[in-house]
Amino acid sequence: MASTEQVPAASIKRAPRGPSLARRLRRGFDRWWFAYVMLLPVVVVMGVLVFYPLARGIAFSFTNADRYTIGGQDIPSTYSYIGLENYKTLDDDPNFWNVFKFTGVWTFVNVFFHFTIGLGLALMLNRSLRFRGTYRILLLVPWAVPVFITALGWRYLYNVPNGFFDQLLRAIGIDGPAWLGDPTWAKVSVIAVNVWLGIPFMMVALLGGLQAIDKELLDASAVDGASALRRFWDVTLPGLRPVAATVILLGIIWTFNMFAVIFLITQGGPADATQILVTYSYRYFLDYQLYGVAAAYGVLILSILLVFSSFYRMTVRRMGEESW
Repeated sequence: MASTEQVPAASIKRAPRGPSLARRLRRGFDRWWFAYVMLLPVVVVMGVLVFYPLARGIAFSFTNADRYTIGGQDIPSTYSYIGLENYKTLDDDPNFWNVFKFTGVWTFVNVFFHFTIGLGLALMLNRSLRFRGTYRILLLVPWAVPVFITALGWRYLYNVPNGFFDQLLRAIGIDGPAWLGDPTWAKVSVIAVNVWLGIPFMMVALLGGLQAIDKELLDASAVDGASALRRFWDVTLPGLRPVAATVILLGIIWTFNMFAVIFLITQGGPADATQILVTYSYRYFLDYQLYGVAAAYGVLILSILLVFSSFYRMTVRRMGEESW
């Protein structure tokens, strides 16, 4: 048998170690200390205004905090930890799943029309058009007007029998529907208002994307005999994907949390037909004063948006259109 020679431990060369974590941190601080100092106020403000309230809200969702146990300036709080009971309360609420379903319908329908109508207007304004500047200003009016003024104005338009829409229909011999009194028409009404509000942002963002597309690509495809539809499908849409991926995600997040339109127009009625998760959470907070349950709704909304955003970004990254 061949004998194996033992290699002395001293002769084994170990790979050189890199700098320790503390040394790397110190080196980074020595190099970027000015940037850290400039960022410190932002971090402090974010911690006070965002991260601390977020942590408190998550903690409240596991307690029985309500108007009797929350305490006050001179009254000690008496709420206690109850685990997942508040989340069970959400599932036990007979109206929860209806609210959840309408939140999904509300978000999808609004963002769909925001994108499609906004894209159509952007394509129109991207062409040589007479009075194009005037059209741009007029189309930006819904975005410029404060949301609460817009919502209250549309509520007056929907008024029965004195609103503009009802008076217009009566003038041509048609009895108008109960715009805000019928569950189905109330849903259509609030969606129409939010579509009107959201189109300008989508139009401006997509118009910027259209103007960034190289016109030589469009000209080359036209020389090759491609039709207008083929140029739109093969050149314009691929060029818009980076912008569209971002604005669609922003639109979904904003629409999912659009509180003002529903609260100011219908307050979730009639019979909770137009409630979405964020307005239903507000009802638990203000009307029922069940702060723990309201906090659980907030955590649920945050979780849904985080999970959706993560899957959305993964899908966009696989398509090779990561843009943020």
